[in-house]
Amino acid sequence: MLKFSTAEAREKLSIIIQKAAVDKERIVLTRRGKELAALVPIEDMRFLEELEDRLDLEEARAALAEAKANPER
Repeated sequence: MLKFSTAEAREKLSIIIQKAAVDKERIVLTRRGKELAALVPIEDMRFLEELEDRLDLEEARAALAEAKANPER
């Protein structure tokens, strides 16, 4: 994982995008040493979204099963 300050990122944006898109690097942007954002390959983002969707579906199924098991609630 690479780290760049926001000031450095402004100067090297095209390089940073290249590293994420082509080299599949995960990049963290910092300000005053604090991590504030990340630039990740699109495949990583899609994977995370798929995981979130699966978790949402599992939670919805659990809530539906609980509602069916306890109809008076």
